Amino acid sequence: MKTKAVRLYGKKDLRIEEFELPPITEDEVLAKVVTDSLCMSSYKAANQATDHKRVPDDIAESPIIIGHEFAGEIVEVGANWTDKFKPGQKFSIQPAIYYEDGPVGVLSAPGYSYQHIGGDATYVIIPKDVLVQDCLLAYDGPGFYPASLAEPLSCVIGAMHANYHTKAGSYVHDMEIVDGGKMAILAGVGPMGLAAINYALRREDRKPSLLVVTDIDQERLDRAASLYTVEFAKSRGIDLRYVNTSTMGDAVEDLRELTGGDGYNDVFVFAPVPQVIEQGDAILGFDGCLNFFAGPSNTDFSAKMNFYNVHYAYTHIVGTSGGNTYDMKEALEIMTKGLDPAGLVTHIGGLNVVPEATLDLPNISGGKKLIYPHVEMPLTAIVDFKVLGRENTVYANLAKLCDKHNGLWNVEAEAYLIANFAGLK
Repeated sequence: MKTKAVRLYGKKDLRIEEFELPPITEDEVLAKVVTDSLCMSSYKAANQATDHKRVPDDIAESPIIIGHEFAGEIVEVGANWTDKFKPGQKFSIQPAIYYEDGPVGVLSAPGYSYQHIGGDATYVIIPKDVLVQDCLLAYDGPGFYPASLAEPLSCVIGAMHANYHTKAGSYVHDMEIVDGGKMAILAGVGPMGLAAINYALRREDRKPSLLVVTDIDQERLDRAASLYTVEFAKSRGIDLRYVNTSTMGDAVEDLRELTGGDGYNDVFVFAPVPQVIEQGDAILGFDGCLNFFAGPSNTDFSAKMNFYNVHYAYTHIVGTSGGNTYDMKEALEIMTKGLDPAGLVTHIGGLNVVPEATLDLPNISGGKKLIYPHVEMPLTAIVDFKVLGRENTVYANLAKLCDKHNGLWNVEAEAYLIANFAGLK
C-alpha cells in the first residue's frame, strides 16, 4: 500500500513524500486517514525536531510522520485484533500512549515518534503500541472531523478533571471543578478556549454557576458569543459572561466583582503570558485552583504567584498537557450525544499545505485548521468560500452548506468536499 505523507527530517524540515508501507503484522492495523487537525504541538515538534522529548534522534535517516489529531477508517486488521476491530470501522486515535518502561516510561506518540503513523498521511499503519494501550478508539458518530477534534477536546476534559479542591480539616484532594462554582477561562476564545466553553456548557455531571470568559480581542469574543450564546448557557443554568479585559480600568478588581468579591473556584489560563497567569492567580478565591493550560516553548518561562495565598488561602496550581484515554472516550461519547466541535474550525485545506501551514501556524489567524489528506486544496478560511465560489462551483456549494449551519464546517460540507475535491485552486 502506497501512502503520501508529511515527514519530519530535522528542524523545520518537513517534506511531502510518497512511499510504500510495509505489509502489516498480526499486531498492526492498516488505516485510511480522512482528516487531521493541525496543532501547535506539531509546530513545536517541527521546530525543535530531535530536541523535542517525543521525537527520536534518528529522524534524518528514519523520518517520522507528523500530525496527531486524526480520524479515519480501518482498512485491514492484523490477525490478533480481528475480534476487536473490523475493516470499514471509523476510528479516532489517542496519541498520548505513555506506558511504563523502567522508572521514566516511554513518551512515544503517533505524530511525533513513528515512521508509519501520523495524521498528515493518506494511509498509516497503527502499531502494537497504540493497540495494547487501548488508544485506537472506535467512533460511531456522524462524519469524521468530530473524531479528529476529539483529541483537543479531550485535553480540556482532562484539564477540568485535573483541578482539585480541599475541605477544611482534610488534606484529601477532591478532584474536579466545583459543581455550581465560579469559573474563569482567561485568554479563552482561541481554539482550545472555545473547546473548553463548549464542554463546560454541555456537561451533564457538573457545571459552574458563573462562567467568565476573557480576551483582549473583541472580534474573537464576539465570534465566541455567537457560537456559544449567553441564552444557551442560561438554559443550562449557567451565567455566561464574555469580557474584554483591555477595556477594564482594573481587570483584577472588576473580574473579582463579578463573583461578588469572593473570587473564582476554578481559573483556566489559555495563553502562556505572565500577566495573564498573574491575573488568574489574583482572582482566585479561597481554595481556588488555577490550571495553567497553555504550554510555553521557553524552558525558562515563569510568572509571579502569591505564595501567601498558597499557604493561608489554600490556593492551588496545576498544569495539564493532553487528555488520557478516558478523556478521549468521554469526548467521543459527548459528541455522539450532540456536542459539535465545528466552532473550533476556521480553515480547511489539503495535504499539500501542511508543511508551510505547520511551520507558520502561530501567524495564521483563526481557529483550527482542518486537513483532508486525500484532498489537494489551498488552506482556505471558511468565511472566504462565498467569494471564491464566484469562480468555482465547489467553493460555492461549500459556502451554501456552511451557511446552512451558521457559517460553520459540518458533516454535509465534509462529505461534499471529499466527493468533489478534484484539486481545488
